[in-house]
Formats: sequence, C-alpha cells, structure tokens
Amino acid sequence: MLDVGTPETNALAQRRPLEGRTAIVTGSTSGIGLGIAQALARNGAAVMLNGFGDPVEIEAQRAAIAEENDVDVAYDCADMSNADAIRMMVERAVARFGQVDIVVNNAGIQHVAPIGEFPAAKWDQILAINLSSAFHLIQATFEPMKDRGYGRIINIASAHGLIASPFKSAYVAAKHGMVGLTKVVALEGAEHGVTANAICPGYVWTPLVEKQIEDQAKSHGIARDAVIRDVFLKNQPTRRFATVEEMGALTAFLCSDCAASITGTALPVDGGWTAH
Repeated sequence: MLDVGTPETNALAQRRPLEGRTAIVTGSTSGIGLGIAQALARNGAAVMLNGFGDPVEIEAQRAAIAEENDVDVAYDCADMSNADAIRMMVERAVARFGQVDIVVNNAGIQHVAPIGEFPAAKWDQILAINLSSAFHLIQATFEPMKDRGYGRIINIASAHGLIASPFKSAYVAAKHGMVGLTKVVALEGAEHGVTANAICPGYVWTPLVEKQIEDQAKSHGIARDAVIRDVFLKNQPTRRFATVEEMGALTAFLCSDCAASITGTALPVDGGWTAH
C-alpha cells in the first residue's frame, strides 16, 4: 500500500513502494518540490534536493528528511538555467546513489506582463528554467533508465499547461511545452518501462502564495479573504488551495509499480479549474 502519511504514523519496517529507488527533484528546497521530495523519501526513495535558499535552512531540511525516513538525502545547487550544470548534477547523483530512477522536474519561475512590455531576457530565462531544464535533465537520465527497464519522469506543469491566462505568455508557453515534452518522452519510453507524466496544479498553498496574498491585499487595500476568494481561487470551483501533500502523494503514486500503465498524461490537480 502506498504510504502517503507522516513518518510518525508509519513504521519504517513496513515495505515501502520506492525502497531502493533514487530520485532527483528540482526546485525542492521549498513549496511543491520540497513536499514531493518528502513524499518520495517517506516511500523509501533516496533523494537529491536541488534549489536555492539559505544554506543553513537547506541543510536542516536535508538532514531532517534523511533522519525521519532513514534514506540517503543529498543536496545539489545546480543552476537549472545551465545545461552543463544539470548534466554535472546528474553525474554527482550517480556517483552518490549509483543510478537515477526518478526525475521530478519542478523548478520554475514566473513573470507577469503584457506581451508588448514583456522583457526579452525574462522570456528567455523562464523558458530556460521552466522548460529547457526539464529536457536537459531528462536527456541526461533517459537512456540509463531505458537500459534498466525502469524509470519515472514527473514533470510539474500547471493548469496553465492546459489553458491560458493573459499577461503570462512565457509561463503559459513553457508549461504547454512541458505537457508536449511529457507526451514525447512517454512514447519513446513506453516499451522500456519508463513512464512520463505531467502534473498540472492550480493554486497550491505554499509560502510563496502566502506572501503574494499579503502583498496583493496591501497593494489593493482589500481584505486578505477577498484576495483569496476573488483573485486566487476565482477559477477553482472547490474554492480551496491544493496542498503540497497532495502533490507529493500523487507523485509517489505515479512512481510506484501500481502506476506502470499510466504514461503520457497531463493530470490536473486544480480543484476543477480546467473543467470549465
């Protein structure tokens, strides 16, 4: 049975579906990526974290995940906008873990502006981090996965990988590209035990979203609850944020043997947003 609970409520002696597997999770020092890394570790996988942040906080997170789940947890600060840095990260992961079985492409940035005012440099940066980094990481791990007959590639896209919103040209383009890349990888890996799926979240409750709520409430002079209801959750029929725990649980399931026939999909976790 897939373990989606907490370390305190699940005995480590119980068989864990991802025992012996190894994973790289990009953008995993906070938010969705961190939640996914924690879920994979709970289910027995060794994990390499990646991202930016305070070194002391990152080390505390790394050590806590390793201790709570009795798995090897590493950290790599590779710049996801740099193809060579991504390849070197994979080399370091293989040197430490022996192989890479699971790749979770989660790293991403955002910029909002009308097309006529969208900075070209920002467009290039968003495409590099939100889309090209996924290609480079997949390329560096795909052939060994095929040779071993097992691999799980999870691309964290977005509801914006399925539908568009104004002023988010680069982000929407990158996330649509992520869904397309997922389908190609799924087809190329299908006969080799390698699956590829895209998770398409709506708004997820993270520290970054919390800060955005507070900032918008102050800048527009409206109540916090109104910002949540009328701005962030306007298009999510459930009127609730998705959680990082939900993202982690879905990722862990897609990496398990139970999901061996699920590939090439774009799975919305958006409270019904894309059902409109």
